[in-house]
Amino acid sequence: MDEILKYFPDLTDIQKEQFERLNFLYHDWNEKINVISRKDIDSLYTKHVLHSLGIAKVMKFEPGTYVLDVGTGGGFPGIPLAIMFPETRFYLIDIIAKKIKVVQGVSEALGLKNVKAEQMRAENVKGDFDFIVSRAVTNMPDFVSWVKTKIKKQHKHELKNGILYLKGGDLTEELAAFPKATEYSLAAIFEEEFFETKKVVHLPLKFVV
Repeated sequence: MDEILKYFPDLTDIQKEQFERLNFLYHDWNEKINVISRKDIDSLYTKHVLHSLGIAKVMKFEPGTYVLDVGTGGGFPGIPLAIMFPETRFYLIDIIAKKIKVVQGVSEALGLKNVKAEQMRAENVKGDFDFIVSRAVTNMPDFVSWVKTKIKKQHKHELKNGILYLKGGDLTEELAAFPKATEYSLAAIFEEEFFETKKVVHLPLKFVV
């Protein structure tokens, strides 16, 4: 929890309490349904919560923004972002029902009114979104093929509507087909060793379709 406060010192009391409760909630759920590996659960705040919030360092979602989290797993990056941006709507999907059960349980326990979670394939999602977020569920070309028709044309942020993707390593080859993609190094934002090769990739709408 100290890591969150170090990089996000202006949280409200409600946000602090919600972030603090994540530790108990995920440990409790993980004993019933294993959604986070045992070696990672003790690094929950660094490897999952803070990593998810890398997107919050790149993008401040305006109230009323609509965000789709594809392949959310146990709720990352969607749940930490939903705590950070309570006036933004988040739709979290995953194809594995038990993972969505965890997301729904955690969201309910935290009182997150801005989160909807469903078992769903990205290709089958109806509606369109300002941004689509995800944490390395597949390579970028495949991901783009899943979501390219689901991004709103009108934008209200400095960064154009599109994809915000958490990914690590050398992405030169993977992003070769997307020259307008921008990589934001999380090592320049977070000093923990875990973030050394981690990035947020922004791919704007008109270069997705």
